[in-house]
Amino acid sequence: MAGNSQRRGRRLTPKAGAPKGSGGKNKDSLAGRGRTLPADERPWHKAYSGTEKLPQRTAWKQDKERRAAAEEGRAPKIGQPGTKDTTWGKGTRGVSATGRGGAGGRGGKPTGRSGPRVAPGRKSNPAKDSPELLVGRNPVLESLRAHVPATALYTAQGIDVDDRVNEIVRTAADRGIAILEVSRAELDRMTGGVLHQGVGLQVPPFAYEPFEDLVAAALEQPAPLLVALDGVTDPRNLGAVIRSAAAFGAQGVFVPERRAAGITATAWRTSAGAAARVPVAQVTNLTRSLKACQDAGFMVVGLDADGDTDLYDLEAAVGPLVVVVGSEGRGLSRLVGETCDLTVSIPMISDVESLNASVAAAVTLAEVARRRAAEV
Repeated sequence: MAGNSQRRGRRLTPKAGAPKGSGGKNKDSLAGRGRTLPADERPWHKAYSGTEKLPQRTAWKQDKERRAAAEEGRAPKIGQPGTKDTTWGKGTRGVSATGRGGAGGRGGKPTGRSGPRVAPGRKSNPAKDSPELLVGRNPVLESLRAHVPATALYTAQGIDVDDRVNEIVRTAADRGIAILEVSRAELDRMTGGVLHQGVGLQVPPFAYEPFEDLVAAALEQPAPLLVALDGVTDPRNLGAVIRSAAAFGAQGVFVPERRAAGITATAWRTSAGAAARVPVAQVTNLTRSLKACQDAGFMVVGLDADGDTDLYDLEAAVGPLVVVVGSEGRGLSRLVGETCDLTVSIPMISDVESLNASVAAAVTLAEVARRRAAEV
């Protein structure tokens, strides 16, 4: 205002501005986003030494560094692709499948997580409202070959096209699946930062069978056979069990709704399409469901390393049967074990590690099928 410059007590120095710095906001924004991958695990870095396919631009960077090093007479500062495993270890080693030590054998500890590693600076979990996506060129291609139900195929703009991408797009087009091209940033957001290699396959929610219908349909068969999973959390084990159930004549599989794997894209792919042929039900209480099966005339048999019956002596295999497979770590839970009519162990050589859940289920179902075939 006019005249204020002459007032008493006026400020003679400029007012201090805002202090520099983020006030910790930058640090807080990184909370929960995981560690930053080292250079030899970054596919876009010339020091990349991973086992995944080398991107074309990274190969160009390494060739450029080799030429520069040759001109200067020094060693090139590049990685050695294929020398460092850049995926989490697949599966578990010696993990108990059907009892404290596994299906008739000694237990072990899981070797770690499974699946692709997470890109740096991004959350590992996608948004809850985002569609379920199966990512990676090989998994997507195998899923399309196995006729896994899909509603859309997402491809990143500027993707490095190879034979797998060509087959993925061609197969999706032949099946009438919508093909959508999105930015790489959008695909990163949809996948939660998982290394997707530029492709993602959207799968619809699985349609579970009502448990009562599952039991009723099984009882209509000459040799009723069901499989129950007690806390199996790995969708690949679930998919493999469904595949074994289809191979050996089981009429259905049922799993708990909580603390257990459901039918995801990974389970679809592992089942090799068997999930479309074998009904799967989710139950609220596994113990109560097993008792309902007993009331309907089924014999409930749980796999346990300390089982009181040898698998090869299982006379009940020829009648209506429910085979219960325990979780990968603790085996059968206490209540489920007490509900079973019999606990069965798989004979194994003493110095061999235990079988995992899906393998133990396959061995047991194969023996049940053999006994039933011999009775015909």
